[in-house]
Amino acid sequence: MTPTQCEKCGLTVPVPPGGRRLCGCGNWLYAPDEDAFVEAEPIDDEKDAPDSEPGYPRLEGDLASIERLKEGSRKILDEVSKIIVGQQEVLEQLLIALFAQGHGLLVGVPGLAKTLMIRTLADSMNLSFSRIQFTPDLMPSDITGTDLLQDDKATGQRAFKFLHGPLFANVVLADEINRTPPKTQAALLEAMQERQVTVSGQRHKLPEPFFVLATQNPIEQEGTYPLPEAQQDRFMFNIRVDYPNEEEEFRIVEATASIKRPDISRVVSAADLLEMQEIVRKVPVAPYVIRYAMQFTRLTRKEKGKVPDFIRDYVTWGAGPRASQYLVLAAKARAVLRGRFHVSCEDVRAVALPVLRHRIITNYNAEADGIKPDDIVLRLIDLIPRETGK
Repeated sequence: MTPTQCEKCGLTVPVPPGGRRLCGCGNWLYAPDEDAFVEAEPIDDEKDAPDSEPGYPRLEGDLASIERLKEGSRKILDEVSKIIVGQQEVLEQLLIALFAQGHGLLVGVPGLAKTLMIRTLADSMNLSFSRIQFTPDLMPSDITGTDLLQDDKATGQRAFKFLHGPLFANVVLADEINRTPPKTQAALLEAMQERQVTVSGQRHKLPEPFFVLATQNPIEQEGTYPLPEAQQDRFMFNIRVDYPNEEEEFRIVEATASIKRPDISRVVSAADLLEMQEIVRKVPVAPYVIRYAMQFTRLTRKEKGKVPDFIRDYVTWGAGPRASQYLVLAAKARAVLRGRFHVSCEDVRAVALPVLRHRIITNYNAEADGIKPDDIVLRLIDLIPRETGK
């Protein structure tokens, strides 16, 4: 491998002799054939050694993998569209979260097919699916599982046996998550972050891939328990599900009033999905794109450095480092879904709203002026310079 410096962004990328590789900024890098060198030049800095940069993938195989991922996502959307009318932006955000190994929180009024959308998405993939209806009397052991004392017919002895709860599935639908007490909501924290549950001191690994999709009704607050900020932060995306337009609503009514129900084919396996998630992780990101994403989170923290006046006026708490991580990961997934092996600032802007809207806590001034977290993010999109640089 020959360390080659990109003339556009200054990044050093290991390139195979006589081959080429795509830099994170989208510029192609070329290396002369190995026979053209009499003696290889030593690498002065260990950080430039090829072995220390596993994030740069093998070009030939991964470009083909990107095409497979793009084709797989198209097939998933085609299958889901047999049942779900419209909501293309919501479906794309669900796929981005899925490929980036994140979780999603869907917020919308009743009757917008949030549950049906998630169930259909799971049906289009060869994954196990579990639906949990959250209620005020639901206990943590009801979702994680519990140890039961059972008789062993072979030995006649009694022993505890762990019975798996509904969390042990690839896709978990947490329906109306704000209708259960915080004790049960907190049982999801370990599962979402560590991909495991602990029962009676024993750790039980959850299946891979593991994806939690929760729904929440924003208009009815009686008898509900709003998710605390610490739990909301575990969700990569806060996805707003809006009303359909007139033509979409007509098609929904027309389809549901008939007896015909389309069959959903399983077009992606668990192994395929794990490969897609690995491809997303391997996508390189130029330093200027990372710094561009960091500005969205750092400018929301009014206690740190210079921030815009509207942040000081309307924001109580800003987004943490996890928001920066999710901005970059989601931007990677969006770029790959569009067949690109490089991340642009446009990808960051496109995922800024679902990543940041539940991580910005506004104050009473914002409520009085009708300012929502979405308005804060949109102002930041207009404020932060879009020019690329090192």
